[in-house]
Amino acid sequence: MFDRAALEKLGMQTVETTTPWFSGKIRFDGISLSKLMDLVAAKGKSARVIALNDYTTIVPIDDFHKFPVILALKMNGEYMRVRDKGPLFIVYPYDSSPDLQIKSIIPDRRGRLRKLLSSNSLSRQA
Repeated sequence: MFDRAALEKLGMQTVETTTPWFSGKIRFDGISLSKLMDLVAAKGKSARVIALNDYTTIVPIDDFHKFPVILALKMNGEYMRVRDKGPLFIVYPYDSSPDLQIKSIIPDRRGRLRKLLSSNSLSRQA
């Protein structure tokens, strides 16, 4: 488990992008999910993302290595509030690749993250 201070100590990165949820280009600051997955020695092909409202989706871990995806803590310099999809929000750099503009992937990238579990952490919980 990581609290905000522990996440910030890992080093913040910035992604500026448009998203389906906000108007205009937004600046997000957060932790590289590729770095975080490496740090926790995530194994397997997918991560289960659980939002505050218990919405659950599966995200390919390969996405975190293929694209500079971050776990955002800040939006436009301010810590993200729950009403703004915080306190943690997975942000893909939507503007950086046509692959990320595919409508079928957009609904699965939701905010208000509560838990992120890799395949190996799922097997340990069983």
